Amino acid sequence: MASVLLGFLFIILIKAQGVAGSQVSLQETAVPSLIKTEQENQQLSTENEKIQQELLKYAQGQSASALLNQQVQEARMNAGLVALTGQGIRITLDDSTRVATGDEDPNIYLIHEQYIREILNALWNGGAEAIAINGQRVTTFTEVFCGGAFIQINGTRQMPPYVIGAIGDSYNLSAALKFYGWDRLGEFQELYGITRKLEVINDVTIPAGKLRDYQYAEPLKEGS
Repeated sequence: MASVLLGFLFIILIKAQGVAGSQVSLQETAVPSLIKTEQENQQLSTENEKIQQELLKYAQGQSASALLNQQVQEARMNAGLVALTGQGIRITLDDSTRVATGDEDPNIYLIHEQYIREILNALWNGGAEAIAINGQRVTTFTEVFCGGAFIQINGTRQMPPYVIGAIGDSYNLSAALKFYGWDRLGEFQELYGITRKLEVINDVTIPAGKLRDYQYAEPLKEGS
């Protein structure tokens, strides 16, 4: 009986040692594997974070670059250095075909620079975004004055007919013209036969102006 009991206990002891050995073996193989996997996951997470940061920097850089390009383009547009197209109006002015007789003043049959200046002022007040006269872009540097038989615009001699294109809301532009003397030109048209024509155009094209050459002026430094 005692020998049987001892044998049974011996068998239990052997099995217990086998289970413990299996657990130790499992720990020896599984734990390092888990640690390695965790380390790899941590490394991947770090690399992913770096990639996200790089993508964010790239996106911010692209946004800044796009904003800068937009600001430069708007500045060029405001300076009249970019050709533009859009809806607006076209005005045609021309001298009369009539000839002065007797003591008549021949100038009453001509288009004068003050007519053009008044029209330009009216168009700007009416919200014009861009204006050109006979293909000459009107900017802050544009001069309009009489040179005898011609009118000088941007240093060029322009002869009639004078075609003025303006981009903007056609209703507002037309209303501004009427308010600032368009009807007076209509009277001259009836009395002296000058040409005064106004058209609403869907695709007015305004050419780019020329870059001004600065010899004496320079940008003022910030804080000066």
